[in-house]
Amino acid sequence: MNHANAELIRRFYTAFQQLDAESMAACYAEDVHFRDPAFGELHGREAADMWRMLCQRAKDFSLTFDGITADDQRGKAHWVATYTFTQTGRTVVNDIHAEFVFRDGLIARHYDHFDLWRWTRQALGFKGLLLGWLPAVQGAVHRQARQGLAAWQRAQQG
Repeated sequence: MNHANAELIRRFYTAFQQLDAESMAACYAEDVHFRDPAFGELHGREAADMWRMLCQRAKDFSLTFDGITADDQRGKAHWVATYTFTQTGRTVVNDIHAEFVFRDGLIARHYDHFDLWRWTRQALGFKGLLLGWLPAVQGAVHRQARQGLAAWQRAQQG
């Protein structure tokens, strides 16, 4: 029998496959801490809003997941998202390893690990191949991701 936290992870990624950001957000603790190479550190509503934005903007999106393991405190999963990066029209296949910490039946921490240089090569093409490994370029990707999220959040409010 699967652990309840493994089922929680499965529910999270099944909702993502269906671009159901509200069901994804429902898997998170109110004060969730999220981290990945693109967005950096996000907390609480900010993390849930990232998924809302990504689901709303998804183009040519598909997702697979496997390797789910979990116990009372921690869990792991592997997932692959394929989509069109709308800023360049290029296809991205992002291979991600996720780590989770659980509290009270919800995800309290969610850390996604992926190769940002590999992502920039796919999303940005030749420029990403040549420059995507540079800290300045990776910093620019991070700033653009955060600015995009902030702009999306403002648009939802008004």
